Amino acid sequence: MTDNGVAGARQARDLLRVAFAPALIALLIIAAVVLLQLLMANSDMTGAFGAIASMWLGAHQVPISIGGRVLGVMPLLPAMLMAWGAARTTAAATAANSSWFVIRWVVACALGGPLLIAAVCLAVVHDAASVLTELQTPNALQSFGCVLFVHGVGAVIGVGSRVGRRALDATPLPGWTFDALRAAAAGVLALFGLSAAVTALSLVVHWGTMHDLYGITDSMFGQFSLTVLSVLYAPNVILGMSAVAVGSSANIGFATFSAFTVYGGDIPALPILAAAPTPPLGPVWVAWLIIGAAAGVALGQQCARRPLPIGPAAAKLAVASLLGALAMAVLAHFGAGALGNFGDVGVDQATFGPAVFFWFFTIGALTVAMAGGLTRAPRKPKVAATPEPTEPLSESSAEESVEFDDFDDPEAAEDADPLSWSNPVTEPIGGLLGEPEAPPADEGPALRLGPDPAPRPASAAPPPAGPPARPAGPPPRPAGPPARPAVPPAGPAAPPDLPDVEDLLDTDDDG
Repeated sequence: MTDNGVAGARQARDLLRVAFAPALIALLIIAAVVLLQLLMANSDMTGAFGAIASMWLGAHQVPISIGGRVLGVMPLLPAMLMAWGAARTTAAATAANSSWFVIRWVVACALGGPLLIAAVCLAVVHDAASVLTELQTPNALQSFGCVLFVHGVGAVIGVGSRVGRRALDATPLPGWTFDALRAAAAGVLALFGLSAAVTALSLVVHWGTMHDLYGITDSMFGQFSLTVLSVLYAPNVILGMSAVAVGSSANIGFATFSAFTVYGGDIPALPILAAAPTPPLGPVWVAWLIIGAAAGVALGQQCARRPLPIGPAAAKLAVASLLGALAMAVLAHFGAGALGNFGDVGVDQATFGPAVFFWFFTIGALTVAMAGGLTRAPRKPKVAATPEPTEPLSESSAEESVEFDDFDDPEAAEDADPLSWSNPVTEPIGGLLGEPEAPPADEGPALRLGPDPAPRPASAAPPPAGPPARPAGPPPRPAGPPARPAVPPAGPAAPPDLPDVEDLLDTDDDG
């Protein structure tokens, strides 16, 4: 009983942690940042709770309206951190052998807790909007949808890392589905990581431009705020660099950037935007298209880990490429939006997704072929011909089989005479000495020119009717040499003396 109570308390703590830990930690961090900003600006605390609630919703990609201006392009880093926190807590509360009942409770808590906090934040913003006329309440349906999406993605990633393969095996999907998901994740991470490296290198190249952007403020607090904003918006800029690397384009208002051309325009004074290419473009920007090819190689290597025939291998590669392109397109959608007077900020969605799919599939296919990810299809087994029905045995054949089966009986083999197996085809030629001879038959006088034939012994056994019985084992050997008879057997009878010719003539004359 005590063990059950301890286990129940531990599960309750895990579910509470899943429900409220990521959302509450984010809320506390945002509250600390807002209060610090207000204190450093020597401002009163009026509307502090409304600002905290608005920023918490903004961390989930909910647009914020201030003074009639819509801030639609929200930083991606807070949303990524929220999804990562949800994935960590759900993975810690889920075991590899957890039942589906426990998994449903974990996912429900991961979604229910943030939705509850979102409802509270909407109420606080609505109450603060009555005091601060410049603050407007965001759309409730859009707010709940964004919060549900961010934490849902984190819950799926966390639970899938524990029971993902088991869940896919229970579905009618092909066995390579989990490998396709892993390959898509590898391709996305490779493209995003290489684009981040290019962004950092571009910042080093355009160090003077970044220094000029920091020069718009002289206070340390202002420069610190610009640094924090640059860090928060870094994933957005990296996504724009990914679009340039695969051959698509990114835009900030009227300013458009691609690997082939640049159209100038006004951009915000944010130091991270110094990484954008400036005209005239050198050939090095065209060479950066190799980033998309490198991401395709990473995806193809993951697909080639388990070789398959050409049909399933192509299907796995196509699914992985499609999932990777879809993930990048979703990230680009959430990283885009309206930016006040500057206009829309984001990437060209019409070409970004197809370009990512192109690099993933084409280069991935070459990688799979070169890395040994293809095997021959298994040959179909030949169907054996059905045997013809056998004819029924005749009565004589059945009797013979029964007779032979009788000799297989070990008891019958024991009753058989072992000495008869020494020479089974030899018959006795003559009787032994001392046996009584059969009386001669009463025959008339006959003329015989040769010796009388030897009499046939009466005790001679008739030949066996069938084949001799074969003993189950070798015949037992006698303990010593065979005993020799005391009296040697009688040899062949000596031929009688033939009568003379004269006696024969005398006999005829007498007759």
